[in-house]
Amino acid sequence: MRAGNVTAKVKAIAILIVVGVVVTGTISWIKQNKKVKASISNPIIRDMYTADPSAHVWADGRLYVYASHDIYPARGCDLMDQYHVFSTNDMIHWKDHGEILRASQVPWGRTEGGFMWAPDCAYKNGKYYFYFPHPSGTDWNKTWKIGVAVSDKPASDFKVQGYIQGLESMIDPCVFIDDDGQAYFYYGGGGTCKGGKLKDNMTEVDGEMKTMEGLQDFHEATWVHKKDGLYYLSYSDNHDKDGKHNRMNYAVSKSPLGPWEYKGIYMEPTDSYTNHGSIVKYKGQWYSFYHNSALSHQDWLRSVCVDKLYYNEDGTIKMVVQTSGLKDSVASKK
Repeated sequence: MRAGNVTAKVKAIAILIVVGVVVTGTISWIKQNKKVKASISNPIIRDMYTADPSAHVWADGRLYVYASHDIYPARGCDLMDQYHVFSTNDMIHWKDHGEILRASQVPWGRTEGGFMWAPDCAYKNGKYYFYFPHPSGTDWNKTWKIGVAVSDKPASDFKVQGYIQGLESMIDPCVFIDDDGQAYFYYGGGGTCKGGKLKDNMTEVDGEMKTMEGLQDFHEATWVHKKDGLYYLSYSDNHDKDGKHNRMNYAVSKSPLGPWEYKGIYMEPTDSYTNHGSIVKYKGQWYSFYHNSALSHQDWLRSVCVDKLYYNEDGTIKMVVQTSGLKDSVASKK
């Protein structure tokens, strides 16, 4: 082979290598850039108004959010109705599974409807149990009951089975299932938070409901999760200062029923009159779900949001940084 041919081939190979490096680098940059752009964009639901997110990860590997629904135009929390379920497998793209329950489907509910407030969901014995507060009479504030709807599926075909007997007229059900399979039920409002065990049928309280001791300035929105053997009870407080309202607080305990040791605030007020949240781990990352009024700028037209949540080495929760993906707020009317 002549020297000139060898030189030409070497140059050609060198050019191909350089082009390959450039192309590979460009593809890598595009992928990285896409990853940067493909991030959580709050509010995560924008085609309807949602609040009170209860987030759970089920066996199918998806994260599900059970949310209440603020109906447009805003009239107040009495008009709330029609629970919806949303799910994701990447925390970016959300699927609306549609409506799973409304007041008119509750046989024992008040005839006027409405008042379908913050719900929760649990899975046990091969079934999904959906817990929701709803009044049984016109005098709504004195007739709250905690209803239970059951389904074989996580986001459809729920049928109301009745309500948990023997409870006081309070709201905001929360069900936590411990590592040993024991289910615990919490609810409260107006300064009182109570908890107790659930029987294996998930529809009856097992024994006495006890006041959760050690909480400071409890208002509502009980949520219980567990990390590294420690139980965390989070809730909203009665903060009302300079036009700012509910902050999210938490306490910890070595027992699911306390006594609790108050640890402080993990989220400052949003732009909404209320806040109600849940904390869940998904694919190795902890998340804080909550709601604000970023789309509507009205207290009773709220939107579900989520941001990453982090812990200090001693187990305390770092302050959640609220983020927004909105450039210009555009109100939905659904």
